[in-house]
Amino acid sequence: MSHIEEIQTDAMLLDAVIKSGAGEALGRRRHALDQMLGRRFEDGVDLSGGEWQKIALARAYLRDAQILILDEPTAALDAASEYEVFQRFADLTRNRMALFISHRFSTVRMSDRIVVLEHGVIHEQGTHEQLMARAGRYSNMFELQAAGYR
Repeated sequence: MSHIEEIQTDAMLLDAVIKSGAGEALGRRRHALDQMLGRRFEDGVDLSGGEWQKIALARAYLRDAQILILDEPTAALDAASEYEVFQRFADLTRNRMALFISHRFSTVRMSDRIVVLEHGVIHEQGTHEQLMARAGRYSNMFELQAAGYR
C-alpha cells in the first residue's frame, strides 16, 4: 500500500525519484516534482515509455509492501537504463519478496528462483545455473535470446 498522505517532504519523493532513475526526466520539466504527468491535466506533460516505467518504479520505492509484483519493469528501457535500474533493485527489494514477470533474460537471470510457465502450468523452476544445466525450455529460450547479442 502506498502511503502518499504520509509523505511529508519533497526529500522523500526526490529520494524515490533518484533511486528509480527518473530524476533526469523530472529535472527537465518546468515544475519538477510538482509537474502534472499526463496530457489529460492542464499543463500536464506526457513521458516516453521508459520515463513512465521509471516513474512507476519510483512509486514502488514509496510503498511499504512486503511483496512487490513488477510486471516487465524494464521493458521500455534501453540497455544502459536497465542496467542502472537493476543496480538499485537490491535496495528496493531488501527485506521484501519480489516477483518479476519478464521475457527478458537479463532481468530473469538475477533472480533467486526462476519459474517457467507454459500454458499456465509450471514447466521448470530453479536458478539460472540449474535451468541452464537441465538444457530444457528455459535454456533453449535463453540461448535463442542470447544469440541475438552474439
